Amino acid sequence: MFLLHGTPGSRVGPRPRAIDLYKLGIRLISYDRPGYGESHRLKGRTVDHAAADVAAIADHLKIGRFSVIGRSGGGPHALACAALLPDRVASAAALVSIAPPDAEGLDWFDGMAESNVVAYQAATAAIRDGSAECLDRLKANLASNADAMRDNPESLLSLLTPEMPSADRAVVGHGGIRGLLLANYQTSVVQSSFGWLDDVLSFRRDWGFEPGKIVDVPLLLWHGERDTFSPVGHFRWLADRIPSATAVLKPEAAHFAALPAVPEILAWLRDRARERLGAAV
Repeated sequence: MFLLHGTPGSRVGPRPRAIDLYKLGIRLISYDRPGYGESHRLKGRTVDHAAADVAAIADHLKIGRFSVIGRSGGGPHALACAALLPDRVASAAALVSIAPPDAEGLDWFDGMAESNVVAYQAATAAIRDGSAECLDRLKANLASNADAMRDNPESLLSLLTPEMPSADRAVVGHGGIRGLLLANYQTSVVQSSFGWLDDVLSFRRDWGFEPGKIVDVPLLLWHGERDTFSPVGHFRWLADRIPSATAVLKPEAAHFAALPAVPEILAWLRDRARERLGAAV
């Protein structure tokens, strides 16, 4: 299974414990998206590029069929793999994902935290209007955040905490989860903030595929109804349009509740892959 990290994020996850993966019988593979961690930047990348990267890594490791799971910013990239690699992706999951920028009938910013609104609106102005000023402002803001994270990985959580509902504050207050998040954030910007910048820009560009084309791959959409970073309207839009989706909405949960849910979702992916592939698994 491929774990596609969030925004900002890196190959370190957060990943489930090795003992949990062992019990599940799962080999979990993760990597730094371009511009994150130790990966070189790919300027102008789009969401669909993730499918090519995952396929290339699988080829290198001589893996024919596999599953994918993406959380938060990894969600759209998991959808890309399911849409563009239907003959290789045995099952897929997108946790607390956003919807495409051209999602018809969706008020894209409704219920979204102000920090995300500001970033995505700047990205939209840079892409659609060619605003160099907005792009420079977005670059400077993310670069400043990255600088602070290198010195103190707690800085990002401190910045986001005022926008978190109580459900999220409870999750990130857990010592084990918080430690995993901090390691993930610090690794993500070890070289630069370009991965973060290019993620934000890619989410407001054409994704290069239609989620509604995911027909054959069993897909789990998982979301917390109180999410302020990926509002629940995005989940409902995706659930209404993806034929193969199993939609799970947790009424009392928010964005970061997806982290402790990962082992359970990995089991779902494993079981759906076995059902689909039968004796081949």
